[in-house]
Amino acid sequence: MFAKILIANRGEIAVRIIRACKEMGVATVAVHSLADKDALHVSLADESICIGGNSVQESYLNMDAILSAAVCTGADAIHPGYGLLSENSRFAELCEKCNIVFIGPSSEVIKKMGNKEEARKTMIKAGIPVIPGCDVIENVEEAKKEADRIGYPLLCKARSGGGGRGIRIVNTPDQFENAFLTASNEAKAAFGDGGIYLERYLVHTKHIEMQIICDNHGNVVCLGERDCSMQRKNQKLIEESPSPAITEDVRRRMMDATVKAAHAVGYSNAGTIEYLYDNKGNFYFMEMNTRLQVEHPVTEMVTGVDLVKWQIRTAAGVKLPFTQKDIKIDGHAIECRINAENPYENFRPSCGKISMLHVPGGPWVRFDSAVYQDYSIPPFYDSMIGKLIVYAKTREEAIRKMRAALCELVIEGVEHNGDFQFELLGEKEFLKGTYCSDFLAKRG
Repeated sequence: MFAKILIANRGEIAVRIIRACKEMGVATVAVHSLADKDALHVSLADESICIGGNSVQESYLNMDAILSAAVCTGADAIHPGYGLLSENSRFAELCEKCNIVFIGPSSEVIKKMGNKEEARKTMIKAGIPVIPGCDVIENVEEAKKEADRIGYPLLCKARSGGGGRGIRIVNTPDQFENAFLTASNEAKAAFGDGGIYLERYLVHTKHIEMQIICDNHGNVVCLGERDCSMQRKNQKLIEESPSPAITEDVRRRMMDATVKAAHAVGYSNAGTIEYLYDNKGNFYFMEMNTRLQVEHPVTEMVTGVDLVKWQIRTAAGVKLPFTQKDIKIDGHAIECRINAENPYENFRPSCGKISMLHVPGGPWVRFDSAVYQDYSIPPFYDSMIGKLIVYAKTREEAIRKMRAALCELVIEGVEHNGDFQFELLGEKEFLKGTYCSDFLAKRG
């Protein structure tokens, strides 16, 4: 087991990792920007090092500074959390060269699955169903011909996109050229790669993701699905497990496909396969996330498996002591992302000092966050304040528990989306479990 782990992240996920390390008896190192000098993860870690200025480019994306901090403090592993450098194959490769364990899959796997074109080809070869489309096209005129072949509506998708960037929906041929070029330019600015491929746009679909944990000995275990269909502009708002739309037969087929996909790429550590699921019972591979997901707690709640601890253990070479037959999905869990924003003012971001904070309590209520009373939310990073998670024996109970928890949540000094989340949980389509990923777009 590792003696010391550096956490190359901030906010709630850094706190979550530090807590897991403390329970495992592993020392921790926090890195932070100037703006985060008073952050909770800094005070909870055994050691902390400032690695740069306020922006992520100066600090949390500064590979040299992070690796220097790891070497200086004697950390033998780095946990990247999610976002930031978690899916950066170059960073994982540098960790390997420095003899520091990157807690995640190998740099080769990250690179292969981060390239959506390569990932798509890999899944086709493995026999995993994929959305009809085409390979990356550089020329807009050739792209128009492929678009006519695939049919409208379709998606222009960046080869190296993520977080909803580099994606454009095209409904008619006259929209195509502008959408293609815009998606390409956006992806090039965000990821340094403007490569675009095309996919048929499947309407009224569920966004389902399957969680896996894999060791370095070839063992793959799928921990079931999460329904992440409640989204705004491809950003998830509410996640639940299990999905109310998936039958046992579909679940079994999706889990089998997921295990097959993990074996096909030689995967290790925690990861997620994302699918689109239509109302005819068909599912299609969308992408693989080679990291821990924001919404991992709902899987932990229904399986009893601590994903962060098993990330650390498998990275240290520990063999999984459980098999697929040992995994039982019990009860229902829901997660609401609490963001510092005003949903009634076009989701305007909010920042500032939290003058009052009251966190919901009670059995099977969890609030993963890094905020505290009098903490000032800086304007430099994403808007998520925390994740409110509940568990109950049935979905109906879980919805009631979440609405009760949202009523109890008090965050004063900044605007947040708690009331908006409460409204969504009461929507007829959500209550019935029939909501799709275009629900909010239709709701307006």
